[in-house]
Amino acid sequence: MKRILLLLGLLVSFSLSGYAQKEVRQLARSGNKLFQKEQYDKAELEYRKALEINPSDKVANFNLANTLVRTERGEEADKIYQEMLKEIKILPKDEAADVAHNAGNLAMAKKDYAKAIEMYKESLRRRPTDEETRYNLALAQKLLEQQQQDNNEENQDNKDNQEQQQQDNQQQQNQQDQQQDQQKDQQKDQPNKQQEQPQNAETMSQDNAEKILQAYLQDEKDTQRKVEQMKQQQQRGKKSRPKNW
Repeated sequence: MKRILLLLGLLVSFSLSGYAQKEVRQLARSGNKLFQKEQYDKAELEYRKALEINPSDKVANFNLANTLVRTERGEEADKIYQEMLKEIKILPKDEAADVAHNAGNLAMAKKDYAKAIEMYKESLRRRPTDEETRYNLALAQKLLEQQQQDNNEENQDNKDNQEQQQQDNQQQQNQQDQQQDQQKDQQKDQPNKQQEQPQNAETMSQDNAEKILQAYLQDEKDTQRKVEQMKQQQQRGKKSRPKNW
């Protein structure tokens, strides 16, 4: 009896699984129709309803990611793509190619050209005849080359600016050192000048004193000469008196 109940339970389980999968497909198809009409918000709801029933459904996950891309939520979409890429080896070739292609487009939008190249190559391994993917690969390779060239030029500019700054700093340091040396030399010369000043002052005082003494002696001689002249005149006056009228 227990074995019969178990079988019945399995039958019910399979029945529910088949019904659930059918509902998932219906929701996914409904989402696809809304997606084609560019009603992305409504399409997203349908895909999420399908994933509530079967979170691992590849179609619902892939189309949900595409819807997120159209509504500018690339980060969320990329997470879904990357999860699907983990199982890329067991996916049908066309589905795997589409997932890798879309992941490459997201990488291109973020200017992660190296990642985009990797994804496009992965897509072409599954579908080598896809001309759009091949074109995107060539474009990503060209953009990566340009990006690397720009980075090299920017790095060279930064290096040149850094070297110029170092030269300017060194020149400024040399000027400061030169000024400091000049100040030190001036400080060394200052005591010598201070020692010379009293000597010069003393010399000037002696010179002035000699000049003053000579001038005094000369005045003294002149005074004595005048006194002698006055004495001689007085003596002459005594000998010859003036006439009376």
